[in-house]
This record gives sequence, C-alpha cells and structure tokens, in this order.
Amino acid sequence: MKLAPMFLLLTIVASLSHRASAQDEFPILEGPLMGQKPPGLKAEPFAPGIISKSGWELEGVFAPNMKEFYFTLDRDVYNTENKTGFRPTVIGFRLINNKWVKYTEFPRAGEVSFSPDGKRMHMAKKYKDRAGDDWSELTSLGVMFDRPEWGIMRLSASATGTYVFDNYKQINTVRISTVKDGMRQEPVLLSSEINSGKKSAHPFIAPDESYLIWDSEREGGFGDSDLYISFKQPDGIWGPAINMGENVNSDKWDAYATVTSDGKYLLFNRAVDKANNNVDIYWVDAKIIDEIRNKNQ
Repeated sequence: MKLAPMFLLLTIVASLSHRASAQDEFPILEGPLMGQKPPGLKAEPFAPGIISKSGWELEGVFAPNMKEFYFTLDRDVYNTENKTGFRPTVIGFRLINNKWVKYTEFPRAGEVSFSPDGKRMHMAKKYKDRAGDDWSELTSLGVMFDRPEWGIMRLSASATGTYVFDNYKQINTVRISTVKDGMRQEPVLLSSEINSGKKSAHPFIAPDESYLIWDSEREGGFGDSDLYISFKQPDGIWGPAINMGENVNSDKWDAYATVTSDGKYLLFNRAVDKANNNVDIYWVDAKIIDEIRNKNQ
C-alpha cells in the first residue's frame, strides 16, 4: 500500500516532464491559425522558426474545425543524436483555451488529410475515424485500395466521398474513385491533363470538386516540381493543367498542396535546398485560386 503514493508521484512527475519537453520543442502559441499572421497573395513560410525550421518539416494541414493542426517531421535524421535512419512522424496540436498545445505524436502511415466534415483522418491506404475527443485505430480502406502495386502517398476526399490519390510506384497514375448510388466505384485514371510530365503526385480535390491541385514536373515550369490546378468544366471534364504561378511556385521543389476547410489558405511544401534535406511549410491566401480561375476563363 505504501507504494501507491510513490507510484502516483512518479506518474505526475513523468507527465509534467513530458509537457515540459513538448513545450521546449514547440512553444505555446495563442490565437487562431497557430498564432500566425495570415499570409498575402505571395507564398511565405508558415510559423518560421517554430514549425518551419532548418530541417525536414512538411505536410501541414488544419483539421476542418480549424482547431487542430498536423505536420510531419523526421524524428531520426534531424531530431536525435542517433541518426539511424528515416522515421517520419506526425505531430498534432490542439487549440485549448485559445492556446495551441501538442497533444499527439505517431508514425506516419501516409500523408494526413481529412474528409471535409472532419470525421475521418485519411492516411494513404488507411484511415482513422473521429471517436469523441480522440481517433479510432488505424484501419485499412480495403482491397480496392490496399493493393501491393499501389504506393499511395496521399488520398484526398471530397464532400460527396470522391477519392483522388497518387501512386509512387507508377509514374503519372493519379486515380479517382467516385460514389454512385451509395457504392464505391472502382478507381480509374484521370486524364492526361493531370497525368503528364515527369510525374504527377499528391492530389488535393476541393470539397465541392470544383478544382484539383497537384504537383508535377513539366516543361515550362519554374524549376523542380510545381503546383498545378485544374478546374472542373460545366460538362464535368477536368480542364487544362494551369501552373499556379510565381507567387506560389519557385525554382525548387514545390508540392503537397492542401486548402483549409474554410477555403481561405493554401498550404504546401517547398524545398529550401536542392537536396530536399531542408523542407519547409509555406502558405498563401487562397484567393489566388479565384485569381487564376478568373484569368483563365
């Protein structure tokens, strides 16, 4: 019986130590948008020196309630003394009493994206469902998607349940799977408007399916991989691939675009060095999408 108070004390000390460690690594931020000033119409680093540092930070995404933020870093190469290999890890923050606090950390099983209603967290071939204040266990999407010949990096979902996803095992094989009469349809390849160039990957579909953003290496681009957008036409066909321009793209690797659920901000990744060892999260006002649409009508 005398061990119980000591066990309780050790538990409290461990909990306080964990919180202190998390706070040392990521300072408490206050206010909306991880405490950051909203960007303008030219891309800029997201949370410089806090999230975007001199290492490998990518795949920044806000959950649809805008009260959770997730991004990925490498726990082995850049954050420990024992550089034993690549270990991509997802870090999750929550807005609690107007303060952003790190609340979770787990191995990346695929790029984190969300269903527009916020009830499902997609990670490539797998997903977690919202369970109260937490998430369910990681579950497979099933044999339609969990195929050995498919190396899905990102799967993005629309409000009607349409999926778009890539495949690093095969060049230019971005696919789409719709839902018809409540039944998931077999994925099919998107047109050459999307699947062309050296590679096409990391697609993001708008909740209303009005546009699709992805990254690709194409002739006439700014350098390495650029972000492109295609608008759905009145006949349901995807329009031409449009380079998102110099206010978004650079002469380095630009990729992994996502738009916040309120439609206000576009987040993506940019390599700071040519070797892609230093990658940061950038963001820009999503009004740039309307500007591109209006310019190309």
